Amino acid sequence: MTYKNRPFSGEAFSNDLEAAVLQNVKDQLQARFGAIRHPETGEFPTVVVNGRSLDDMRLTIEGSPALLSIVRERMDLQEQQATTFLPSETKTPKAFLSYSFDDRDLAEIIARRLVAEGIETWWAEWEISAGDSLRRKIDEGLGNCTHFIVLLTPNAMKKPWVQQEMDAGLVRKIAGQARFIPLRHGLAAQDLPPLLSGVLSPEVDQSQLDDDLRDLVNDIHGVSRKPPLGAGPTKLSAPVTGYSKTATAIAEIFVRETKQAMFGDPIKDVTELAETIDVSEDDIDDALHELRDLASVSLGRVLVEAALYSEFDKYFMEWVPETDAIRIAADLINDPTMPTDTAQVATRYGWEPRRMNPALAYLLARNLIVDYRVLSHDFISSRVAKTDDTRRFVKSRS
Repeated sequence: MTYKNRPFSGEAFSNDLEAAVLQNVKDQLQARFGAIRHPETGEFPTVVVNGRSLDDMRLTIEGSPALLSIVRERMDLQEQQATTFLPSETKTPKAFLSYSFDDRDLAEIIARRLVAEGIETWWAEWEISAGDSLRRKIDEGLGNCTHFIVLLTPNAMKKPWVQQEMDAGLVRKIAGQARFIPLRHGLAAQDLPPLLSGVLSPEVDQSQLDDDLRDLVNDIHGVSRKPPLGAGPTKLSAPVTGYSKTATAIAEIFVRETKQAMFGDPIKDVTELAETIDVSEDDIDDALHELRDLASVSLGRVLVEAALYSEFDKYFMEWVPETDAIRIAADLINDPTMPTDTAQVATRYGWEPRRMNPALAYLLARNLIVDYRVLSHDFISSRVAKTDDTRRFVKSRS
């Protein structure tokens, strides 16, 4: 009796069966949670499933805070406790600026300052062209904004159009879709409508306009006005990676010594690591338990996965694998001339295998490229081909 053209081995058959079941469960989890979509933004989450056995399986879900909140609602308590939620970087804020035409000059100063400070700004004179439908263009601006800003002056308070836009802005505020920011100019706080009496309404004053607009920009970007925390006593410290110092030190050794950032490159003895880091072997064992998704131990020797480099390169190298991976994914979707041969992709970017492989590991872990993993190759995947998840991933981060 043979199995895979070799004499039948119950252990090999059992291992393959367990691996197939494990992969099936991972695929189901990625399909289930990867299909959840934010109803307003259209964003899909990125789902990463780690673990070498069903008993050790862990789920990580990445996305905007709003999307992660929706994902949590679809989970039971046990699933939530077994999942790590990682908020993605905040997208570019989008402001809708409502104003009276009588205050056009000041409104333009505000709009230009916001744009110069990295805030996409809907301002009527930029967005509405001859022949456009006013209502449709305004609805588009309101529907996409993360911050509704209304310039409130004695003139604006008399304009029905400004009042209608404020109503729409308040609706988005109540729905949790946008922040509502009333900017006062020449108007006392006590003169605001009762509905706005409980909303902080900063004032913009011509005599200190630059400072007032700087505060507005900082508020939109979420920059605290609290003074920065002073430095504590000087001490040597490892990068803040979310892992222990010993685990981080182990990762740094592999990151700095690997030639191609592939599995088993390099291989280190537990004893050697303990001596190099100056800790006990028990400390090394504990640290490797932390790194169990990224490293394994066999006969006292430590072998790391390519995923370790996608996790730790950003702390010790000049590149960030996640950023590289996003660049590859975006080009796969948007550039019809993008090659699929991995070597050609690396040449396109001017990257050696040492830099390319961590980006590939990041993409493979998230099912963002087809798995063409091969042995005896400079790259962990011989081809770079997009999946349906690639499109959703890029769209959610554009």
